[in-house]
Amino acid sequence: MRRTAAGFALAALLLVLSTFQGSFAGAAGAITSPRDRASVRGQVPIEGAAADPSFQKYEIHYGPEPNPGDQWTPLQGSPFTVPVVQGRLGLWDTTIIPDGTYSLRLRTVRLDGNYDEFFVRGIQVVNARPTDTPVPAATRTPSGPTRTPAPTATILVAVPTVASPTPLPTETPQPTGTPEPTSVPVKLPFGITGIGDAAIKGAQIVAAVFAGIGLLFALRALLTALFRRLTGRDRDELGA
Repeated sequence: MRRTAAGFALAALLLVLSTFQGSFAGAAGAITSPRDRASVRGQVPIEGAAADPSFQKYEIHYGPEPNPGDQWTPLQGSPFTVPVVQGRLGLWDTTIIPDGTYSLRLRTVRLDGNYDEFFVRGIQVVNARPTDTPVPAATRTPSGPTRTPAPTATILVAVPTVASPTPLPTETPQPTGTPEPTSVPVKLPFGITGIGDAAIKGAQIVAAVFAGIGLLFALRALLTALFRRLTGRDRDELGA
């Protein structure tokens, strides 16, 4: 049973290894972007693949064209130790080099030191060149003379003039009369409200005065008579 299980495990491992090798077989290395004779500027991403069943590392270099001295400058970060099946391999900063024609070289190195190389040639670096401005399409001019429209007739309408009526003079307002001064009622004493009440009150006062005087004289006469009577009685008593 143990030998059977070990045999199945070994077969599965061999199958996985063969599949893994097969997946890298068609993707040993390639640069898919940029392509040959492409124009680039600024930061240029380099896309492609760099993998091998016995992968050790991959390197990316750029060089001028023509390159008689076989001078290659490594890309920033190169060499790279992680295989790439399909994706970004690196970033090329073209702002640090003069404008011109360049080549890219991808080198996939195996564990035994052997390697495969892949090139992209004729790349134009154009950082200093202005961006191409699209040319607007020419507008087609219609052939033949342009017909000038006839002038439109102007219709004049006579409007009769009506004289404006002369405005009537505005009446001058009459001066407003000065109002008579309002008499202020005189406040009389003893609750008198008019001349009639004053006459009655005066008559009553006079009558009261005369009545008082008469009463006073009557009282005086009475006192005199009483005094004489008493005085005469005293005399009579003294004579007896």
